[in-house]
Amino acid sequence: MMLDESPTNSLPLMPPRAFTAPNDDAPLTRVSLLYVEQRINLYLRFGCPLRVHQVDRWRRCAVFPPAQLFCRIRWESNDYGTTRWQLMVLQSGRPEEGMQRVRGVRPGVHILLNAEGERNVRAVLLQIDAIEAQCIEPADVSPTYWRLLSNRLAAREPLPDYDADRHAAWLAGRALH
Repeated sequence: MMLDESPTNSLPLMPPRAFTAPNDDAPLTRVSLLYVEQRINLYLRFGCPLRVHQVDRWRRCAVFPPAQLFCRIRWESNDYGTTRWQLMVLQSGRPEEGMQRVRGVRPGVHILLNAEGERNVRAVLLQIDAIEAQCIEPADVSPTYWRLLSNRLAAREPLPDYDADRHAAWLAGRALH
């Protein structure tokens, strides 16, 4: 039997059903993750997905509700070494919001920080480690701080620290809304 003659190939293709939040009709954000040894590693550094689906041996799909922050890291290499370092801090959104398209993220997200290159990615990873050392979950950090880091990276300025006082101010302001 040829591959094209298999019974599974003759079935009509159904579009994938959109994941929806348990108590909300808003579609969830799906993030593709991938690992191929010595070639590519696309993974989450922080963030709390509702669930992670194992697609196959190499691929997974993380699902986030609206307004959740998460960090996705992309590392690629070839036979001669590392070819790409990328770190993105993203915030999932709602369909009615204007969002940016990011490869491997559907339907879209708000890009809070996009660091490219080894120097920039390592600098942001140090900031994330410093935040975690203070027992603050990076996904709970103010989105404004991640935008500030992005702007400082672009301007090649020193990166500001995120401390408990700044975090308390963010939480107090968020509680007022």
